[in-house]
Amino acid sequence: MKRLYIVVEGQTEQEFVNTLLRPWLNGYSIFDITPILIKTSKYGRGGLLNSRHLINTINGLLKESNDEQLIVSSFIDFFRIPGSMPGYEEAMKFNNSISQVNALESALGDYIGDRRFIPYIQRHEFEALLFSSNAGFEKYCNKKESSSTSIIVEKYDNPEDINSSPETAPSKRLLAIIPNYDKVILGNILALEVGMETILQRCPRFAEWVRTLIDRCK
Repeated sequence: MKRLYIVVEGQTEQEFVNTLLRPWLNGYSIFDITPILIKTSKYGRGGLLNSRHLINTINGLLKESNDEQLIVSSFIDFFRIPGSMPGYEEAMKFNNSISQVNALESALGDYIGDRRFIPYIQRHEFEALLFSSNAGFEKYCNKKESSSTSIIVEKYDNPEDINSSPETAPSKRLLAIIPNYDKVILGNILALEVGMETILQRCPRFAEWVRTLIDRCK
């Protein structure tokens, strides 16, 4: 049976893997799934301020074993990704975020140089997935807040298109609407209400990554 490690930058993504992604993959007979927080120091975990921490975490997992049953992937945000990432300068020469993210993923995969590694960078960040439906906002937020989020949901056919400027990134929009927005708790409660099926239907890059995980872990 394949073992899948998913390297994440924060507790929000860690909880998302545990509560939504893992049960979904279980349905495809993939059961050994572990989210791994980026190791930032001997005892520190979480955050992506330096790409070296990400790379060291990935390489550390791959070096645990030469077992072909081991698969490692990443689940990190494009928003505020560090400029120290492999291929960053070349990737930023593209004039659209899809090409930029694709180039960064390719460069990271080449840098790691292990076919057991599946690079994935979320465009633009985790919170984009929450805008796949207004269902979560309608259930857990007040009417004024859910009316504001509804405008964003209806505006973007693909929530991954919500851009990554400091003012209009998905998380910044949420904070502007819901000042007490808690990424870990409320973020995942909202995601659970939206559901994996809707997220996969609305977010094509995310859906492609999930399909890749399924194919590689069979």
